[in-house]
Amino acid sequence: MSTIAIIVAAGRGSRAGSATIPKQYADLGGVPMLTRTLEAFAGHPSIDHVMAVIHPNDMLRYQAAAQRVSGKLLPPAIGGASRQISVHNGLEALLSHNPSRVLIHDAARPFVTPALIDRVIAALATSPGALPALPVPDTLKRADAAGNVAGTVDRNGLWRAETPQGFRYPEILAAHRAAEASGRNEFTDDSSLAEWHGVTCALVNGEARNIKITSAEDLALAQQSFGRAAPSITDVRHGTGFDVHRFGAGDHVWLCGVSIPHTHALDGHSDADVGLHALTDALFGAIGDGDIGQHFPPSDMRWKGARSEIFLAEAVRRVTAAGYTIGNVDVTIICEAPRVGPHRDAMRREIARIIGIDVGRVGVKATTTETLGFTGRREGIAAMASATLIRRG
Repeated sequence: MSTIAIIVAAGRGSRAGSATIPKQYADLGGVPMLTRTLEAFAGHPSIDHVMAVIHPNDMLRYQAAAQRVSGKLLPPAIGGASRQISVHNGLEALLSHNPSRVLIHDAARPFVTPALIDRVIAALATSPGALPALPVPDTLKRADAAGNVAGTVDRNGLWRAETPQGFRYPEILAAHRAAEASGRNEFTDDSSLAEWHGVTCALVNGEARNIKITSAEDLALAQQSFGRAAPSITDVRHGTGFDVHRFGAGDHVWLCGVSIPHTHALDGHSDADVGLHALTDALFGAIGDGDIGQHFPPSDMRWKGARSEIFLAEAVRRVTAAGYTIGNVDVTIICEAPRVGPHRDAMRREIARIIGIDVGRVGVKATTTETLGFTGRREGIAAMASATLIRRG
């Protein structure tokens, strides 16, 4: 089965603050943003080819951006007046290749990770479409015509869509053709168009770091994250977190995003993952932004039984919005049982996936209290965590 990635890069990007160059060609650490995005897909072992859809005026810029990308690149397609038209043009340009699957990704999302691409491709084994997304953590308000608050929107069940969105090629091509034939041109992403055409899209876990660079502020944060030539570290922050949960009835515990069989479960309003809770507080603390109880109060039934990766992803989003990147994190689990060692690498991978950093920057350790105290009596589990944040200038 062949897989081709379409990188949508035909927009003008005026909101990113540059009047002379579209945002997808802005400099990120010495290379164009589009180069970063193309490399993410061209370097992935499950992607057979990559094709950009570009503005007709950008051919020279595109050729410069594509110079250092691997041989998987196909000739670019030419975009249209809207994103929907641009994607349709790209899909039609792939007819001679007839791929089994296509991944459609915004050029302005250069932080996409191999793990996210893996999840989208894997979902297409059982679903004709796959949408990476994150639960909406913020309170949503509806405004009236005068710009005043007119009401609160129930955020239960609401998800924030990301790309790459994956599809089986025949289904998404048919959906785009049907939309064009019906005169429907208002779709802002391909999952919306697919939904209209009756193509089922499975939700897969997105990543907080996979932001779409839209505003001048977004661009400045991305430039800080990738670093410019000879970057200088201007600010380093350090935060710590600590959490405890007692044992209750159950047959498994959640630790650092991994379900581990055990004689008991941990009691808590959410999934009681002490490792992720401690790490979430470490990130909040490093930027002076309260704690997990403030942002996700246990009195709020929306978080009843919630996966703790939602909390950690929100902390990462706030760290990024504050202008910092995560240098490294370290978690220590304190308990007599269950044994953490056999699950350590899985825990490190889960944390790396959620916060969007290399697994080599994630530490997970375990210790006991030599049978002393509540953990020694096997009444519960405690966790400590630390995080280092870096701002570059």
